[in-house]
Amino acid sequence: MHLDPHIFDISWAMVAEKAFRSFVVYAFLVIALRLAGKRELAQLNPFDLVVFLTLSNAVQNAIIGNDESSLLGGLVGAASLMVVNHVAIAIRVRSNSPWLDNLVEGAEDVLISDGKIDRDRLRKEEMTAEDLLAAARKQGYRTLDEIEFAALEPGGEICFTPKQPSLQDARFHDIMTRLDEISAELRALQKS
Repeated sequence: MHLDPHIFDISWAMVAEKAFRSFVVYAFLVIALRLAGKRELAQLNPFDLVVFLTLSNAVQNAIIGNDESSLLGGLVGAASLMVVNHVAIAIRVRSNSPWLDNLVEGAEDVLISDGKIDRDRLRKEEMTAEDLLAAARKQGYRTLDEIEFAALEPGGEICFTPKQPSLQDARFHDIMTRLDEISAELRALQKS
């Protein structure tokens, strides 16, 4: 195998240009995402995900391109994607349409109902009971027996509702009831 000896010919001007392009694109994206608002980063919806995935492609040529127009073209492409995303989200928010929300975001998927795990739904969501237990533990539950209802929200979070009363509350109540019985028996013994 023969390597072209010119493959390693790198001019410092080219390196500086690529570094400058990277800095410009980085600064542009930081400013653009900051102007887009905190919602863009906190709650990714399908629109945002598509924009973030295509942003990387749009700015790729801006970073590694060969001419000034590729830098400007990449920045214009990225800005256009962010504007289209902002308009699409504004339309969706202003329409206040449950149908449109369901179309874009989807609906929640119930994983536990009346304290019973829906194993078919878990399989459809490509989850195991262990995955569900791990998510429950992150929210302070020790076992799935403590949960009355659980749903996978459109944003990917799992919402849990505890059984009423919780197992800890029921155990505490049982212990307190037993202590009251023992105290009553001790008082009765002391009187006799």
